[in-house]
Amino acid sequence: MKTKFPLGQIVATKAIHDDIVDNSKFAKEVLDCLRRYANADFSDMEHQEDIDMNIAAIETGDDRIFATYNTSKGKIYIITEWDRSVTTILYPEDY
Repeated sequence: MKTKFPLGQIVATKAIHDDIVDNSKFAKEVLDCLRRYANADFSDMEHQEDIDMNIAAIETGDDRIFATYNTSKGKIYIITEWDRSVTTILYPEDY
């Protein structure tokens, strides 16, 4: 997958993992969200200032990247650490 920034190791919480295993529709949605995220498509986010912070973090490499996406199982978060070593997919309640 081509990305606009390094994702590092991609991990998911147990809750996300379990729902991916049990629900092929959700599994596809998570993969689609990850592709959008990797291409800096943050259009599900509610506030332009959060999108702008992500774009700045991509450009400077000085901060983490945090995005939200809507799925059939509700909102998910995708977070890449500031050093780009790990990207985590999780539910808001897992945060």
